[in-house]
Amino acid sequence: MTSRDGPAREGRVRRGEAGSSVVEVVILVPALGLFLALIVAGGRAAVAHQGVQASAAQAARSASLARTPTAARAAASAGATAGLDAQHLRCVRTRVSLDTTGFTRPVGTPASVTATVSCTLDLTDLTVLPGLPGQVTITATVDSPLDTYRERHP
Repeated sequence: MTSRDGPAREGRVRRGEAGSSVVEVVILVPALGLFLALIVAGGRAAVAHQGVQASAAQAARSASLARTPTAARAAASAGATAGLDAQHLRCVRTRVSLDTTGFTRPVGTPASVTATVSCTLDLTDLTVLPGLPGQVTITATVDSPLDTYRERHP
């Protein structure tokens, strides 16, 4: 049996539904755009955090190989810059600080240096997201041991 409205009405749109797909698209496209921008911002922050962590590790390791605090600071700065360049991070501002109190400990006692690297990441190209800050500062701190039996010069 076929109904009265059968095949003749299948391709038609009811009067009350005309234009509803346009309204759906107008509502969904901006929402999806914001969601995509949020994913991009989160991905950038995650990659930048990993890069700053690797840079801080490289800075601490470079500093731990130096014999004096002055040489350690220079090595840490060079190591952090090289680490950020290797990770392809373009920081607006970079700050490297180094705790060299381990050099004052006598030879034969365990000691370490601590490197802290801060990178201010620019997010102004993602202004489509309301409430997103234009810049985010990412900081990582890493310790690296000094050789216990190697001569140290405070």
